[in-house]
Amino acid sequence: MADALIIVDVQNDFCEGGSLAVEGGAGVAASISRLLASEPDRWSHVVATKDYHVDPGAHFGDPPDFVESWPRHCLVGTSGSEFHPELNTGRVEAIFHKGEHAAAYSGFEGHADDGECLADWLRRHDVDRVDVVGIATDHCVRATALDAAREGFATTVLLELTAAVAPATTDVALRAMDGAGVTLHGQPVMRAAQDGN
Repeated sequence: MADALIIVDVQNDFCEGGSLAVEGGAGVAASISRLLASEPDRWSHVVATKDYHVDPGAHFGDPPDFVESWPRHCLVGTSGSEFHPELNTGRVEAIFHKGEHAAAYSGFEGHADDGECLADWLRRHDVDRVDVVGIATDHCVRATALDAAREGFATTVLLELTAAVAPATTDVALRAMDGAGVTLHGQPVMRAAQDGN
């Protein structure tokens, strides 16, 4: 069997300067890249997810409530939807897009260009263990990790390679992941984070 790293939504709009920025996002991008460079054999496979909105309906709010609706972000065809430049994607084997026409937080709701979903891709590559990193700890990382565990993968979140929005929602997310059997390693990056993701 094999293991995989899942990089969640390390995109321009979720990093400093983006429309839905999480402070510390750019640093997380750089840290993930450094780890991939320093430990090239650590994972058998590396995949990434992207928020990839066309018209997600009520997911965009005017004004947003930052609970179920958000500022416009990660629109297909915009620079905000692109991976942050500090993230080296050289080892990324597949990208899973989510949320084109509806809210989607988990990478397991996404699909590759050929339509294959993340769970099927991982199983096709004999993956049984996953590590999850990215943005944001308390939203899309949480949802992806919970779905990974639900799909039967042994799941670890490398919290030091995640950026969190707020202490209250992060505490709820950590309790939910721990309760679902997800292994939590380290502490998330959390400074004076903005609302979002």
